[in-house]
Amino acid sequence: MDPVQSAVALTVREALHTLSSSEDGGHLLSTLGALKRYLSGAENPALPGEQEEFARMHFSAVLRCLVGRLSPGWLELLPNGQLEDLWASFFLEGPADQAFLVLMESIEGAAGPSFRLMKMAQLLARFLSAGRMAAVMEGQCWQLTEPAFRLLQETLLIKVVGLPDHLGNRLQQENLEAFLPQNYFPLLGEEIMRVLQAVVDSLRGGWDCSVSFLSQVLGKACVHGRQKEILGVLVPRLTALTQGSCLWQRVCWRLVECVPDRATEALLTGLVEAASGPDVLSRLLGNLVLKSKKAQFVMTRKILFLQYRYSTPMLQSLLGYLAMDSQRRPLLGQALKELLETWGSPSAIRHAPLPQQRYISSALLICLAHLQDAELRDSQDELLASLMAGVKTRLDSSLPAVRRLGMIVAGVASARIHPDGPPLRFQYEEDELSRELLALAAPPPVADSPSEAEASPAAETPDRGSVDSGVPQAQPEGSGSDLDSDDELVPYDMSGDQELKSGKAPAYVRDCVEALTSSEDWERWEAALRALEGLIVRSPAATREVSVELAKVLLHLEEKTSVVGFEGLRQRALVAVVVTDPAPVAEYLTSQFYALNFSLRQRIDILDVLTLAAQELSRPGRLPPQCGSPSPTSQPSSTQAPAWRAVVQERIRSKTRRFSQRSPRRGPDAGPNEFNLVAGYFFFPLIRHFDRPLVTFDLLGEDQLVLGRLVHTLGALMYLAVNTTVAVAMGKALLEFVWTLRFHGDAYVRRGLLSAVSSVLLSVPAERLLADLPDELLEARPWLADVAEQDPDEDCRVLAVKALLLLEKLRDTLVPLSSP
Repeated sequence: MDPVQSAVALTVREALHTLSSSEDGGHLLSTLGALKRYLSGAENPALPGEQEEFARMHFSAVLRCLVGRLSPGWLELLPNGQLEDLWASFFLEGPADQAFLVLMESIEGAAGPSFRLMKMAQLLARFLSAGRMAAVMEGQCWQLTEPAFRLLQETLLIKVVGLPDHLGNRLQQENLEAFLPQNYFPLLGEEIMRVLQAVVDSLRGGWDCSVSFLSQVLGKACVHGRQKEILGVLVPRLTALTQGSCLWQRVCWRLVECVPDRATEALLTGLVEAASGPDVLSRLLGNLVLKSKKAQFVMTRKILFLQYRYSTPMLQSLLGYLAMDSQRRPLLGQALKELLETWGSPSAIRHAPLPQQRYISSALLICLAHLQDAELRDSQDELLASLMAGVKTRLDSSLPAVRRLGMIVAGVASARIHPDGPPLRFQYEEDELSRELLALAAPPPVADSPSEAEASPAAETPDRGSVDSGVPQAQPEGSGSDLDSDDELVPYDMSGDQELKSGKAPAYVRDCVEALTSSEDWERWEAALRALEGLIVRSPAATREVSVELAKVLLHLEEKTSVVGFEGLRQRALVAVVVTDPAPVAEYLTSQFYALNFSLRQRIDILDVLTLAAQELSRPGRLPPQCGSPSPTSQPSSTQAPAWRAVVQERIRSKTRRFSQRSPRRGPDAGPNEFNLVAGYFFFPLIRHFDRPLVTFDLLGEDQLVLGRLVHTLGALMYLAVNTTVAVAMGKALLEFVWTLRFHGDAYVRRGLLSAVSSVLLSVPAERLLADLPDELLEARPWLADVAEQDPDEDCRVLAVKALLLLEKLRDTLVPLSSP
């Protein structure tokens, strides 16, 4: 046995015996002073070999002995806290990794709240504030050949990253501020930066070192969900340090390359979010996507296709990073192909939520902005085929937002993919979304070259010279200086002028029908269309004589001139006809809905007219139509009628004693629901033949837009038929209809089905629901719960939750009735 090592072991054995048994403060002070000689940086240090043996074999035992003797009475053996300071110096000045492990071991092993637990926690807080965590991690960068190095690293990794959890569990309500995650992980980031600085200095001095442990700490902290705290400190510092140093860039690349695969996704997403741009991301990551299959999958597949919570600037940073290096640009082209395929996939359009579709559209446009024409030309045919198939699928969708995305992206993509041919052009209203997407398609800014800076003033010179040159320009005739006084004349206000019409508006409904069908006088035709709604309201008897014929004329009416508001005039006239003569006109319109040789626009018009007419008929307080047209002789009597009522009401009011001076509130006039008698004419013919395909009309096939409008119309009719005699039959038929289509792939149709279920629950009395529709309600409940949890469309989930709440409310209202 080595005599030097034997002397150290003997000294440590005697010191441990003294520390364990002695109560003499002076003896303890001298013993601790003798042991402190073996620590680096002591006033009278021992030999290096003795220090190494003490640190490797005896230091942990000494620390555990000191922890075991810790008590209030033991610390008071010496005055002025001398013993406590000397006791704490062993933890703060000795080997950092062993001191940290003993501190964590003593805190986790303490039995409940105690003096020892709080003292050790306070010492650990001093340990962190003194920067000793950097010494813990720095020590792992040099111990490359130790046999027990792997086990020690695993233990340290768990303790370092899990420190807030361990201390929070032990201290609970008495936890210290330093151990809170929002405070600890920024401190950990600062300590990592100190270690990285030491690594860079060592590399400059020619010493080998490793950043593997730092990579593991960083990755594990990101897996714990602390990317924002730790990367918020690291990324700004590394951004500045890597800007002018290739050595710092190599260290950063090695740092992210050594992160375990299980933590790669958490680290990369945090870096992409924290980086201020693609150039910063390129300096921090290098060609990591080419070296690591996991990183390539995360950055080119998972972030783009499987998640959509990231912001547009993050997408721009990610795709800009792929575009900044020639070796990474093939990945950008491949990402564009896959994005375009997913963007136009019928399955993705049906099942992906709308925010994810907007996310993919944004990524697609950013890719197009970064790729050059030559790169797009290499795969032009494949990209164009995917684009055209996707445009057709999106324009066939029944959701306006999906169609709008298709039009915006197709217009930009067609111009970039096939610049030689005519681009696709669509008409849509500009809004914030369209402007944002179009801005993403703009090419990224390029640094101005000197040639461009010199050319810009020269390009403006000819224009300036043509204006300022001494050559007189030709002036129009009559613009001499003698007519300058005309500028003082005030223009005449013609804003209130109306266009003179030579044709006279028809005075009867039959004249309007004749003008709309056979007149070649377009002014008379327009006048008839504008006057028709008022004539129908004023002449209900005359309208009923030609109601079906008039509805047929209006349904097939086409705009022959540029009449402002043509669609609105035609729709209001049709609604007025249906309201005036509901049963026959509704029967005609519902029969024509499934007839041949009608366009989809006409079928949708029928549904809209029926909904508006039903709403008007069910409106409370609606004045009934007058019989015959008003005559001048009937007007005085109508004005005199309220006079005697006012006199009577005034006499009653003057002779009535009231205890409240507030004016009585008058509610809406009560009246019968006129939709009650004709609801069946509106509802049942529409629901009867929905599953019978025609040559030009297939509701269960390609015409899903009309199916969605039909479902919404049936739900509206059901809601307007509240408390009517036919409501129960309508509800039963509607629930059967809903049950047939409940798994439809189009989100717009599913929204209508869920709204229809809510309409049934609101319109049919609760007692009749349980008496006549118990099976339908039992079947609907699990379906609604499944939709509320798993449907990809957000609006469908919201509507399902509302329907479930109505079911719960129905049950709560009926339970008290059935309890007696």
